[in-house]
Amino acid sequence: MTSIDLNADLGEGFGRWQLTDDEELLSVVTSANVACGFHAGDPATMRRVCELAAARGVVIGAQVSYRDLAGFGRRSMDVPPGELAAEVAYQIGALEVFARAAGTRVAYVKPHGALYNRIVHDAEQAAAVVDGVALAGTLPVLGLPGSRILELAGRAGLPTVAEAFADRAYTDEGTLVPRGEAGAVVADADAVVARSVGLARDGAVTARSGARVAVRARSLCVHGDTPGAVELARRVRERLAASGVRVEAFA
Repeated sequence: MTSIDLNADLGEGFGRWQLTDDEELLSVVTSANVACGFHAGDPATMRRVCELAAARGVVIGAQVSYRDLAGFGRRSMDVPPGELAAEVAYQIGALEVFARAAGTRVAYVKPHGALYNRIVHDAEQAAAVVDGVALAGTLPVLGLPGSRILELAGRAGLPTVAEAFADRAYTDEGTLVPRGEAGAVVADADAVVARSVGLARDGAVTARSGARVAVRARSLCVHGDTPGAVELARRVRERLAASGVRVEAFA
């Protein structure tokens, strides 16, 4: 039976402000990408999400980012490699404290936003992220298939996990359409559900141009900040199961 992991970005709040419905999403997903304080998240939020995830048996991943609270981590930054590596390790370590206190651990790393997109092609920034992850151990790295980050992580001996996005538009090259462009986010819920099944079963998606693009992934992301995210995630999981796809964590 085909299997796939279902992940979502969680803990994306700060202080009294909360963006994601963490408790409800944790009843649906198998892996939680938890914000580590640089694009969103604070110590109390990180602790709460780790406790909720541990109670539900959801695997915890560190969602590392540029230091960009004001821009939600969606602004590309020219951070010196040594500094970026240290900041990646710092974020992982911060989340690990709360994961261990909840009786579990950080099981993987997923870069967020502008950093995620930058290290698809930027070898220097990708190498810095790999160095930061390696400082924290040998955690698997989630990334776009064919990206420099997965290439360099593999060379460094880190496990790699290819990821696909049910609700993001793709280019003909298999990369994500930048969020600033029209149609970058797929808003139609039925289309998102259908794309999820296609990605899981066929390893392919229809690009913005209409071309079919191969995207072979072990994990599927549904964004937690999408309007109606919880219901959409439930529909995706139910349709995957109905289509003969087993939904389970990769870690």
